[in-house]
Amino acid sequence: MDIITEKQLNILIQLAEADKHFAQAEREMILRIAKDRNFPEDAVNRLIRTPQPIDSLGALSNDQKFEYLISCVELIYADHKIFESELIFVKSIAIKLGFKKSVVEYLFENLSKTSKTELKSTVLAEYL
Repeated sequence: MDIITEKQLNILIQLAEADKHFAQAEREMILRIAKDRNFPEDAVNRLIRTPQPIDSLGALSNDQKFEYLISCVELIYADHKIFESELIFVKSIAIKLGFKKSVVEYLFENLSKTSKTELKSTVLAEYL
């Protein structure tokens, strides 16, 4: 199994549960990411039942760090409800990834009006 995908899915699962409600839209997004990366659905379901501790995330490439972070922000939007607990969780993930925590506000302000390529360029240049 792909450990990079597994770690990302584990983070997304914990984020989905941060507001104490694992919405169907969040579950569908997580399963779609798993499917896109050929990650077995039964392994995703195991992670949902028993999420793993979030280990160090420093060994990821900058591209992987951005993908982890942007998928977290997109997951928060999946159920059209943003909770403070989700924002706190994403900020802690951003810090574990080596980003400044202000990157989360930047992404929320610009996600819908800036291309992913531009977001990535700015995030990696100004917030890492």
